[in-house]
Amino acid sequence: MRLRVRVSMTMILLLIASFVAAPPARAAAAGDVVTAQPTTVYLLPGKLLEVPVNAWHLLYRSTSATGSLNAVSGTLLVPKASYPLGKRPIIGYAVGTHGLGDQCAPSASMSQGREAELALVSLFLLKGYAVAITDYEGLGTPGVHTYMAGISQGHAVLDSIRAATRVSGSGLATGGPVAIMGYSQGGASAAWAAQLQPSYASELRLKGVAAGGVPADLHAVADHLDGGANFGLAAAAGVGFDAAYPELDLNADLNDRGRALLTDAADDCVGDLDKLAGLRFSDLSPVDLMNQPKWLARLAENRLGAIAPRVPMFIYHAQGDEIIPQAISATLRSEYCRAGVNLRWTSLPAPSHVTGAIEGGPLAIEWLALRILGLPAFGNC
Repeated sequence: MRLRVRVSMTMILLLIASFVAAPPARAAAAGDVVTAQPTTVYLLPGKLLEVPVNAWHLLYRSTSATGSLNAVSGTLLVPKASYPLGKRPIIGYAVGTHGLGDQCAPSASMSQGREAELALVSLFLLKGYAVAITDYEGLGTPGVHTYMAGISQGHAVLDSIRAATRVSGSGLATGGPVAIMGYSQGGASAAWAAQLQPSYASELRLKGVAAGGVPADLHAVADHLDGGANFGLAAAAGVGFDAAYPELDLNADLNDRGRALLTDAADDCVGDLDKLAGLRFSDLSPVDLMNQPKWLARLAENRLGAIAPRVPMFIYHAQGDEIIPQAISATLRSEYCRAGVNLRWTSLPAPSHVTGAIEGGPLAIEWLALRILGLPAFGNC
């Protein structure tokens, strides 16, 4: 009986010692990988022309517009060939508007061969760079997509790059060169990532950011779109902001028609938003939505230009942009230049928003490639 007591005490002491010695479990943090599932991406519908890369569908931790830890999905693409010039660069690629429904997420469209932006992404892959493509908050994951909430989008881009280095088998190392690119919604996301990186993800070796067709001032964009052919984009942004900032309580300020229309649009892809063409905010609500103090505060908070990025910037915009007037990007250029940002501005002769992406994309990619190689950037402020 005495022996049994001695053994039991020994076991208790060992348990106490192991509990004291064990390090505390690390709390979940932005950039952590929740899941990483191998996937396949295709250039054409019908699962034709498989992109010859190692690919993963990711779920990773990020931070909402109000500072809460969330989970965001995305895709990581890594060329199969080894990279001969040291640590493989990682591009954080921010896509343009896809819509509000989960089926619109770039991770879904890439796996089905209907992702138009793969044409530009492929130019990075051909250079041997890895590309991390976020779906953004609420697109491809539970909840409503926080469309055009720039702070959330910037976090999602930066954390997709962090997550890329934590995917087992990716071969990506921390401390390698990083660059960011995006157009339209992606242009805002890229610029927000540039502004947030010094305080939010200072460990990333960010070499440059290219942002095209940037909707830097969402209030100005909404005023421009009100009553026009692309009003659906402004309405979708209202839905996105409401998801990011619950105190806006958009539903309470809508009339019956507005509630019905925006409920219907909440799972639409971008092409489906055309059904809202020609409408005005005044058709959806009895109050002046965008000029309420609660909206003005959040729109101002998500207006680009108040923080100066510390890396070289390439900003490009189509002269004939019918969705985001070039003057909005030009104002951002002026504000960045006054703040001392090393900025290269390019005004494209493109006659529309979409052609601006086509004309400016290859220019942006080559500019970023030079930054990754370590060549100096020369601005034209």
